[in-house]
Order: sequence, then structure tokens, then C-alpha cells
Amino acid sequence: MSNIAGTIKSIRDIFRKDPGLSGDAQRIEQLGWMIFLKLFDDKDKEKEILNPKYRSPIPAELQWRNWAEDDEGITGDELINFVNNKLFPTLKNLTVAADDRLGITIRQIFDGTNNYMKSGTTFRQAINKLNEIDFTSSKDHHIFNVIYEEILQGLAAKKDTGEFYTPRAVTQFIVDMVNPKLGEKITDPACGTGGFLVCTIEHLKRQVKNIDDRKTLQETVTGSELKPLPFMLSVVNLITHDIEVPQLENGDSLSREYTSIKQKDRVDIIIANPPFGGVVGDGMETNFPLNYRTKESADLFLILFIQLLKDGGRAGIVLPDGSLTGDGVKQRVRQKLLEDCNVHTIVRLPQSVFAPYATVNTNLIFFEKGKPTKEIWYYEHTLPDGQKAYSKTKPIRIEEFEPIKQWWKNREESEVAWKVSMQTIIDRNYDLDVKNPNKKVEEVELNIGKILSILKTENNKVSTIIQELENDLVK
Repeated sequence: MSNIAGTIKSIRDIFRKDPGLSGDAQRIEQLGWMIFLKLFDDKDKEKEILNPKYRSPIPAELQWRNWAEDDEGITGDELINFVNNKLFPTLKNLTVAADDRLGITIRQIFDGTNNYMKSGTTFRQAINKLNEIDFTSSKDHHIFNVIYEEILQGLAAKKDTGEFYTPRAVTQFIVDMVNPKLGEKITDPACGTGGFLVCTIEHLKRQVKNIDDRKTLQETVTGSELKPLPFMLSVVNLITHDIEVPQLENGDSLSREYTSIKQKDRVDIIIANPPFGGVVGDGMETNFPLNYRTKESADLFLILFIQLLKDGGRAGIVLPDGSLTGDGVKQRVRQKLLEDCNVHTIVRLPQSVFAPYATVNTNLIFFEKGKPTKEIWYYEHTLPDGQKAYSKTKPIRIEEFEPIKQWWKNREESEVAWKVSMQTIIDRNYDLDVKNPNKKVEEVELNIGKILSILKTENNKVSTIIQELENDLVK
């Protein structure tokens, strides 16, 4: 692990020497597309061995092996000119068939990506370091996945990127509870860098028994992401987890007309952490019925999720407290959710789960479409004993969800779990921000002697200050 980690660190250190790279976001974008081409070419080599008729969608002269693999290959101005004037323009305008999803994905990646490096010598140093990783090696493959997640977390921690990394423990818990089955259509309409999809893929791999099952897995896990950088990273993320042709769209899920979503478009499962606290693009809200139009992205995504789910479809999503309360459109969105879906569980998370790059209170909402809600179970997830908050160095861990998993199977009210009837929710104007009624209030023991002692001490301090002020006046 240390060797791969050291290689990645060395590449990022080399990047810091180049005058064209400014900030971690640019360095990660640069590393991302380089990894993509190296990884893609390594996978191409495997496919060529298995199928002599296979032809890569990337033209031969642009394949990694033919311009980057040789450590003594092109460098300096020749390398920069090749990348800027040949590699990028060709891949951005790659000629592909309408059904060539892999070719389209390559074109989308390079249409929204840049080469920031200006020094061909420094560039060659970085390329040679990256060549030390063998993506066809199962050992290197597994280790790199771990390093890759660290890279994603590093990106998300940068506030200027606008990306939020969902902690692995949260994505794992949601996937475990929704429990996808092989053959179900699964999607994340705001997939970011692909965390939920990767957890789903690993969950489904345990159900794969033959080649047909593997093909089913490849075709039934889908996602969409608007921003170019996380889209590229999500593609790389899925490829590193053995998805040959990631079923990912580079676009805004909210741009689709609500009424255009028909039965054939609907899915069995939605798992997502939709963007919240943001404002959608101009006119996006007009794609939705007048009654639900809003500029708040989380509310529009919730309406979209309801429309996208089949009857009987399941969802596990992250929502902020702001989506659980409020009147007007917010109330109407919640009412539709509760009338169209059975919202059976809401897990309330501590404020610091998304620290350090988000401090809002969040909730995990689980629901099934096709039946109205009759009652909602709430569970308050608490911090580990002795821990005041989560942080980058002390994140939430999957083991902490074990008590919830045990409770899930046999639900009873307790200090951290409570049930609310639908009538109560209606009486609250569909407000779902229900606080824990069973939470014990810590009793504070009143020690009169101690209180008197504190008061005397404070009184003496005040008397001293008054005396000093009076002395100053006399002077």
C-alpha cells in the first residue's frame, strides 16, 4: 500500500513544480485524466488478449502505450504540443456511433477536462511515475482503490470545488439497508464521484455466479453527474471496480421534462446524496409541475426521485433538515412524498457527519413507492462515547451503524428510536422534523455550597474591578 500511496504522492509533488498547475482541484483533474488514459489502455490490453478482434475507441497513436508508456518517449515542448494540439482536440471530437457509450464517455470526459501542465519535462516525470502502477495487477488494483478514495476525499475537502464527499460508512449503510438485488435497475441521478454506485457494485458482486450475471451487473447500475471533474472521476472510479463500460451520463438530471419520464424509464432503486443548499440552473424548475417549482435543488431532486421510481421501487437518500420542514412548495413536496411513497424510516445523523466541508444537520430517508405512509420510524444516531464530533481524522465508521441494523429487524421504541403516526405528521402540516421525545435530559446536581463559592469568587472579582476604577478616578 505504501508503494502505491508513495507513487501518487510523488506525482502530486511533481505537479507542484509545474507553473501551469494552481491548487489541488487542478492537480486532481490533471491526475484524473492521466489515470483514465493509463487505466483505459491497461484494460484495452486485457481485452485484446481475450478478443483479438477488439478495437479500442481511442485511436492507436493516442493510446497511452504509444506516447506515454516509454519512459524515454517524447518530452519537453514536443510532449506539450502533442497533448494540447493532438490528444485533446481529437478526443474531444472523437467520431463515435450513437450507441457507442464508451466512445461517447471518452468524448465527454475530454470535452470538460484540461491539460494544465506547461513544462513538458515535468510532465514526463509525472508520466513516468504513473507508469509504475500496473492496473492489470489484482494487488495494485485493490490498493489503488483505497488510494483513489483518499484522493476523492481530498478533493471534497476543498470548499471551492463545491463537491461533498459522502462518507463511505454512510453510503455502505444505505446500500446495505436498501439491499439491491442483481437484475434490479439501480441509479444515482446525482452521482458525484460515484461513491454510492461503487458500494452498490461491490454489494452486487457477491451475487454474481456466471458471465450472464456479470453482464447484468454491468448494464443495470447507472448514474448521472453534471460537473465535468466529478463525472470524469466517477468514470475512473467505476472502471477501477471492474465496470468495463460505465453507464454514466454527463448531464443534469433536472434538465429532463418531468412528464417525459415514462414506465420504461423507471428504476427499482435510487440511492443518492442530492446537492442541497444550492440553486438550480436558470429555468430548470420549469421542467416540473407548477405546484412543485422551486430553486432549491434538494426539493426538485426529491420530486424527480418519486417520478423515477417504479411502483414497489425503493430509495435510500441523504437529505438536510431543511427538506424536512418549511411551508409552501416544501410542504407540498413532502405531502407528495408521503402520499405516493411509504416513508418507513428516517435516521437522524449528528451535525458533524459531513465535517469538515459541510456542517448542516442531515438525515437518511428510506422509502418505497406505491403505498402511502402510515407511520414513520425515527432513529437518532449518536456519537460514540467520549467523542464530541466527527472530523476528517475521526470520521463516522460503518461499525457504528450495527445497532441500527439490529434494531431494523425488530423495531421497538427506546431512548434513540420512536414512532410517529401519519395523523400526527398531517397535524404538523407534514413537517418531518420530529425531535426525539424519548431522549433523556441530563440532570444537573445542584450543590448549594459550590454555587455560593462560585458567586463569592465572581463577586470578589467585580469588587476588585470597581475598586481599581475608583482609584483611577481619584488619580
